[in-house]
Amino acid sequence: MANLSSLPNRSANVYHLRPAFGSTPMSPEKEALTYRAAGVDIDAGEEVVERIKPLVARTFRKEVMAGLGGFGALFELAGRYKEPVLVSGTDGVGTKLKLAQILNRHDSIGIDLVGMCVNDVLVQGAESLFFLDYFATGKLEVETTVSVIAGIARGCELAGCALIGGETAEMPNMYPPGEYDLAGFCVGAVEKSRLIDGAAIKAGDAIIGIASSGPHSNGYSLIRKILARADNPYDLDLGGVTLADALMAPTTIYVKPILQLLGMQSVHGMAHITGGGLTENIIRVVPDGLGVALDSSAWKLPTVFDWLRREGNVAQTEMWRTFNCGIGYTVIVSRDAATTTIRALAQLGLTAWTIGEIVPAHGDDRVHIS
Repeated sequence: MANLSSLPNRSANVYHLRPAFGSTPMSPEKEALTYRAAGVDIDAGEEVVERIKPLVARTFRKEVMAGLGGFGALFELAGRYKEPVLVSGTDGVGTKLKLAQILNRHDSIGIDLVGMCVNDVLVQGAESLFFLDYFATGKLEVETTVSVIAGIARGCELAGCALIGGETAEMPNMYPPGEYDLAGFCVGAVEKSRLIDGAAIKAGDAIIGIASSGPHSNGYSLIRKILARADNPYDLDLGGVTLADALMAPTTIYVKPILQLLGMQSVHGMAHITGGGLTENIIRVVPDGLGVALDSSAWKLPTVFDWLRREGNVAQTEMWRTFNCGIGYTVIVSRDAATTTIRALAQLGLTAWTIGEIVPAHGDDRVHIS
């Protein structure tokens, strides 16, 4: 999508073959080659750019300085922060991308891409400022590409950040037909005095778990293995939603409500539950000498995870370390603030439960889930 009105690494000119010094002139019977003949469709790329311009423009914030078409995107920080700390993150969507391509569902995978980046940046209290994407494919299919980037733009709107630039790369023979790859990069900012680094976490603090929309974008290599063994029952009814819909539900973007929560009360630490699940993510923000004790009876395992566990015969410990199991984000607060935090989150549109507490660590085994 590079800078919107032009596509870097693609020439708008037709390439002509010219003999090198001392070489034999090209024989007249040889076909004159073009970039299109080599597999790169410049016209399709320009059509994509024209169609995504209004989608991208809707994400712009007042700090975006450059118009469409420059080589670099400009974003002004002056006057917004006294002591800004920039927080950056980059990610993809894993092999959920394979499932999107199998099901021919491309409209929400871009939301996943944004969500995986902006939710990570949020953990340290940062507001997402701008986002850049990378879309690569062997042959550019306009409808698919526009659908994916429309999802990225929608994700940026949900996060309140500007889709400020990116890259659309058409690379013949690099990918099988119909396949593409995605990556994203996000930059956020937070006042240095309001940076959340987990240092305030202490024993007795409550761990508040916030509901996920499903597996988000983690564990899909295992999910696809389970699907294949079950003969891919995408239309299976899981209590009013098909298995395909449950697995393709876009990642919840927590940015706006959590930023509002941070403006209302003190939060000691936060964690985005991504790869590594509940076992490995919360402990990343907990100081040495402390551990995490979670009570799995505090929330109900969503139906899609229950199906994956039963159909794959997945051990409970493997579930905890692979999936979010219905908890997409956590905030750690003082014990006496737990109830008011859950109430505030409900008012902000997020379902949450007290799912555990911070405890003194005993040895190297710092995470316990009962």
